[in-house]
Amino acid sequence: MSAAEKLSICCIGAGYVGGPTMAMIAKQCPDIRVTVVDINQARIDAWNSDKLPIYEPGLQEVVEEARGRNLFFSTNVADSIRDAKMIFISVNTPTKTYGIGAGRAANLEFVERCARMIAEHSDSGHKIIVEKSTLPVRTAEAVKRILASSARPGVSFDVLSNPEFLAEGTAVEDLLAPDRVLIGGESRDAVQTLVDVYGRWVPREQILTTNLWSSELSKLTANAFLAQRVSSINAISALCEATEADVDEVASAIGTDSRIGPKFLKASVGFGGSCFQKDILNLVYLCEHFGLPEVAAYWEQVVQMNDYQKQRFTRRIVKTMFNTVSNKRIAVWGFAFKKDTNDTRESAAIYVCRDLLEERAQLTIYDPKVGIEQIKTELAYVMQNDPARYGGDFEKLIDENVTVADSALAAAEGAHGVALLTEWDEFKELDFQKVYEAMQKPAFLFDGRNLLQHRNLTEIGFEVHAIGKLC
Repeated sequence: MSAAEKLSICCIGAGYVGGPTMAMIAKQCPDIRVTVVDINQARIDAWNSDKLPIYEPGLQEVVEEARGRNLFFSTNVADSIRDAKMIFISVNTPTKTYGIGAGRAANLEFVERCARMIAEHSDSGHKIIVEKSTLPVRTAEAVKRILASSARPGVSFDVLSNPEFLAEGTAVEDLLAPDRVLIGGESRDAVQTLVDVYGRWVPREQILTTNLWSSELSKLTANAFLAQRVSSINAISALCEATEADVDEVASAIGTDSRIGPKFLKASVGFGGSCFQKDILNLVYLCEHFGLPEVAAYWEQVVQMNDYQKQRFTRRIVKTMFNTVSNKRIAVWGFAFKKDTNDTRESAAIYVCRDLLEERAQLTIYDPKVGIEQIKTELAYVMQNDPARYGGDFEKLIDENVTVADSALAAAEGAHGVALLTEWDEFKELDFQKVYEAMQKPAFLFDGRNLLQHRNLTEIGFEVHAIGKLC
C-alpha cells in the first residue's frame, strides 16, 4: 500500500477478540475507518446498542467514543471487504469434534471461508490480510494459497499474523497498554503498515516482529505455558491438603524466586475460558502430527490435571456432605470462567455443576453477568454426549434441578452448602452472618477460588473447605 492511500480496516468476526480490538484501534486512530462485520445480525445489533454482546470493564466507553465516528458494525461483509485496505480475520477456531484430529485439532472451516470471501469480494488493488484468530502454525500458508488461487486479476495480498494476548476481564487495559504486540510476516512493507497502526499508542520497543510461523506458534505456546503454571500449582494443592501445608504460603514462597515469579500461581478449582484448553489440545495435535509423541504427552498432562482438579473439588463436596448431595440444595456462586466477564466457555463451574447434577443435587446459581438461558445451554452442551449418565433425560434434570437467584444471599437461603466458583469481588463484601443464618446447618462453604477470609467464616460457624489448605 502506497503512502498516499488512506488506510481503512475491516474485521471479520464481532466476537470477544474482534470487537474490543477494533474498538481500541478506532479510538486511538480516529482517522482510520474501522468496520467490524459479522453474519450474526443479533450480535451486530447488540454492538450498535447500549447493551454490548460481551461484558468487559471500560469497553462500553471505548465503543461509544468511536462508534459512528470511525467505528462501524455491519452485516454487509461484501462491501466492507471490498472497501478495506487491511482485513483482520477474527473468527472462532473451535476444537474439532469429528474426523481426523477430533478433540485436539483446530477446526479451520471458518478461517477458510473468510479467505475465500476475501478473494471473492476483493476486486482491485493490494490488501493486507491479518490473522487475528488463534491458529495452528503454518495456517498462513493455506490462507495465502487460497487467496493466490482465487484472486481476480490485478488483486494481490500479503498475509500477516497478529495473535491476541488479551485476558478477559482486563481486555481494555491489555489493549491500551499491552505487554507486547506481536506481528509476523514476510513483507516488510505490510509488517510496517501494521506496526504504524499500533505505534500510534504502543511504544515501538513493545512491538515485536517475527516471521509468520514464529508468530503463529507463539500464541499457542504462551497459553500453554500459562496453563501449565495453573495446573502445576493445582497439583501441589492436592499434596498440600494431604500434608496439611498451605498452598497460598507455598505459592508465596516460590513466587519470590525471581526465576519463577508470582503470577499464575493461584490455586483454584481449575482454569477455563476459550483459549487455554483449546490451544493446548491444538499444540498436542501439532506435536503428534509432526512425530513428537513425547512432547504431545507432556502438554496433554496439563489438561488432564485441570480436569482432575475439577473432579477432585466435586468429590470433596460430596464426601464432606455425608457422601450424598441428592436433593440437597447447593448454592453456586459464580458461573463465568473468571470475574469481570460474562464468558462461560470451558468454565470450571460448568463441570462442577454437571457432576453435582449427576449426584442429583438441587443447584441455585448466582452470577452477576450470566443469565439462566446461558447457564442451561452450557450444561446441556456438556451433558448431551452421555445422556445415560444423567438418567437419559438430561434436559429434564436441568430444568428440575437448576434455578437462578438474583443475589448471592438469595442463592444461599435454605442451602446445605455454598460452592464459590468465580472470584467476583462482590463475594468478598457479603454479610456472611446473614448468609450463615439463611443456610441449613451444618453450613458448608467450599471456596473454589481461595477468595474469602476462612478464619472469620469459621468463627461465624461455617464449615469451610478451600483449595490446598485445611481451614
